[in-house]
Amino acid sequence: MPEPAADPVVLRRAVAADAGAVADVYLRSFDTALPTVVRPHTDDEVRDYFREVVVPARETWVAEAPGAGVVGLMVLDGEALDQLYLDPEWRGRGIGDRFVALAKERSPGGLTLWTFQVNKPAHRFYERHGFTAVASTDGSRNEEREPDVRYDWRP
Repeated sequence: MPEPAADPVVLRRAVAADAGAVADVYLRSFDTALPTVVRPHTDDEVRDYFREVVVPARETWVAEAPGAGVVGLMVLDGEALDQLYLDPEWRGRGIGDRFVALAKERSPGGLTLWTFQVNKPAHRFYERHGFTAVASTDGSRNEEREPDVRYDWRP
């Protein structure tokens, strides 16, 4: 019986040269998944932030697909799963599942994250991975001023 084909999508640490592609995935994903949420920064400001702060200073991971380049990103900050975004065309292929497994491996004591209350698909995704909603806010403390939910995962 032949071996199953290896998943061609590779998860790896981001390097400086990935910053533009990472920002583009974030922008496409955010705009598709959260059309009612107003982004407080311009596209250029987001690109600068990923280039100057996120990729060089945070534990940033990318999903890279042959012929497509960077199709997903995940940012960890200690126990915080700070960001997880997939290119809209690459959702539903198990990449998010792989990112969450990697996050749990990197932070075996537990994880916490915030997601917007309007992002019901994210709620279902994280709950499927064992996260529990533990707090809700009116959004007054985030840049978007959008009500959000904190999720925790504890092994």
